[in-house]
Amino acid sequence: MPSLKEIRNRINSVNSTRKITSAMKMVASSKLHHAQVMIENMLPYESMLEHILKSFLASEADVRSVLIDNREVKKVALVVYSSNSSLCGGFNANVIKLMTTAVDNYRAQGIDDITIYPVGRKVAEKATKLGYKVAGDYSALSDKPNAKECIELARRLGQSFLNHEVDKVELLYHHFKSAGSQVLTRKLFLPIDLSTELDRDHWRDLSSSVATKKSQEYLKHKEDSHEAVTIEAKPLNDNFIVEPDMETVLATLIPKLLHLMVYTALLDSIASEHAARMVAMQTATDNADELLRELNLQYNKSRQQAITNELLDIVGGSINK
Repeated sequence: MPSLKEIRNRINSVNSTRKITSAMKMVASSKLHHAQVMIENMLPYESMLEHILKSFLASEADVRSVLIDNREVKKVALVVYSSNSSLCGGFNANVIKLMTTAVDNYRAQGIDDITIYPVGRKVAEKATKLGYKVAGDYSALSDKPNAKECIELARRLGQSFLNHEVDKVELLYHHFKSAGSQVLTRKLFLPIDLSTELDRDHWRDLSSSVATKKSQEYLKHKEDSHEAVTIEAKPLNDNFIVEPDMETVLATLIPKLLHLMVYTALLDSIASEHAARMVAMQTATDNADELLRELNLQYNKSRQQAITNELLDIVGGSINK
């Protein structure tokens, strides 16, 4: 049985750890709020642009674009988003597992030329350790999202696709739906997939950073209601008049869409990272509180037992005299 000093040292140690996890939870919550604001500011523009462009491309029979046509896949590029730091639960492990699964699937199909574009230090280290072909270093984007660097990455991927250096590009990241729900997503980047406009996930909760079980039940009910409304809604009138000409419009809108897809995936990943870290630190704080209760109970029992033993010794000594 541990001594009173050992239990007291353990209590002090757990208390110190609890202060750290509680502070990290508060920091993650603050960063999550800023990430939600960034997504909320960008989302209406991105959603409407994607809807207009994909609806336009799907409705025009004479549209011809090398970025839309499918080709035989021999070379693949994967843009994988992770964090630069740990202590965020299974966030990095999940996206790394998705990356290795995607690579194994392509290799099973006989496609061995696979290039990884890592956005985040954790996935870059893991891809290098596994011996994957890694292109570029975009770790700084995970800490400080930069639209300009996302545009440069999108241009690099688009140019590689046009030059037939890659035949297919996918984005692997966590899609942020709410503080308690981040969905692993494997999204086709190039060629442009027009079918996704029909079943896009338009719902997000950007107003709350609560991730309790009760709140998740409420959000699930809210999501079900939202889906019912979406199904009953009437489609927009997508008859387009193209000015000045189709080639000019596509040359302007398609690059904008690709830039926004890379930037949106980055903001989704960053918000998901902060949400995962907030939940992980909250869980760690709760576990520390439970451990402190057990240690305090054990300490009080041991102290009471020590006092009882001392009293017995004093009483026993007086009787012997």
